Order: sequence, then structure tokens, then C-alpha cells
Amino acid sequence: MPIVKYPRTIEPLWNEWDRKAQKCGLRHTIYAVNRDHYTGEWLDNLKHGKGTQTWKSTGAIYNGDWKFGKRDGYGTYSIPDPVTKEYKKVYSGWWKNDKKCGYGIKFYSDVEYYEGEWSGGKRSGWGRMYYKDGSIYEGQWLEDQHSGQGMLRLTNENRYEGTWKDGKKHGLGKFFYLNKGQLFEGFWVADIPKCGTMIDFGREEAPTPTQYPIPKVTLLGNLTFATAFFSMSEEGFIKCS
Repeated sequence: MPIVKYPRTIEPLWNEWDRKAQKCGLRHTIYAVNRDHYTGEWLDNLKHGKGTQTWKSTGAIYNGDWKFGKRDGYGTYSIPDPVTKEYKKVYSGWWKNDKKCGYGIKFYSDVEYYEGEWSGGKRSGWGRMYYKDGSIYEGQWLEDQHSGQGMLRLTNENRYEGTWKDGKKHGLGKFFYLNKGQLFEGFWVADIPKCGTMIDFGREEAPTPTQYPIPKVTLLGNLTFATAFFSMSEEGFIKCS
């Protein structure tokens, strides 16, 4: 009976190379075609777990958690200083689906930074912003703008407490003129006070009080005197008309 021999099946080399190239678990540094590189954990060829990514074009570094190829969890994003080349922390906090989400701190400069809640890569929720001119806002945010209840304290210690919308004073609020010893309380629309009352407040402790105190409103029969209309200047001072 004749013996039939079948040719041996040889697996193509590319199959073996592809199998070896599959990334899963902890791996050494992997370089992309554009010279970006990643060192850390993988799952099914995706960055997953702890790892560090470096972008060649900007020199930026992310070090933290990954989930299926995207930044997800806690991580820190840093960029090199253009002069000293030393790395400066830009953001440290939580991420979701490759965007800032949850609590985190972002540094806009050496003196200007935000600490608070994020959603979809934007300041949303409760947070505190330190501006480079020395003023501080603490309160609610929505899509990178003051929105809801919040307080803005200026460098001269004057402050506004009340409602905000689209980054502007909008709704009921109080403006404390601590340098003048006065308090304005009323209703605002798009940063402009539409109606309200002005009273003396802490006049004795004010560094530069007004020349005269606000006169009290008196009633004579059915007539009311001492009526005033107010508007606000850009510097935060009330003008009477």
C-alpha cells in the first residue's frame, strides 16, 4: 500500500512576529512612528493600567492611569519650560475618557491656578480660582465660567457674593465695599446692578470711608425722600445718578 506524504505546513514568519508584537502586561518603552513613546502596562494592544506617555513634538509628559488607550483615573500632565527646560506641572488630578474629570488642580502660570471640580475637560462644579491680579473666585462653575452661587474677592478686599451666569453677576447678590464702608444689595443682570439698596457697612473700620454717611430715609406723610439710582463702573464702584 503506497504511503502518502503531505507537505508540512509552515507558519508564515509574520504570524510569529505579530504574536510577539502583541502588547499585554508590563512592557518596556514602545516607540510610535512619530517618536512618541510609552512605558507601562498594556491590555490587548492598548495602554491600560499604570504608564507614562511622552509626546515628542511638545515634550509633554503624562504619568498616571490608563484605561483602554485613554487617560482614565489619576494622573499628572507636565510640560517643559521653554527657557530652563525643566518640567512644570500643568495639571494634577482625575481623568475620564482622556479628559479632566473629577477633582484636580491646573496651573495656568506660576501665580494663577484653579483647584476644584472638572467635567469633560472644563471647570464645572465647585472650585476656587486664583487670578494673576490677586483676585480670588470661589464657588460654582459651568463649562469654564462662573455659574451659580459664588464669591469674588478683589485685591482691595472688596467682594461680591451672590448669583452668577455665563461668568457675569446675574441675579440676587451683595457687593461689599469694605474700602469705603458700604454695602450694596440688589438684583444684577449681566454684570449690571438693576435695582437695590446701598447702606453704610463697617464705615468705622474702612481705610478710606466716604466723606459723609448715607442719610436715612424719612417719611413725610405719603412721600418718600432720599431716592437714588445706582450703576456700577468697571472698577467696581457705585455711581449715583
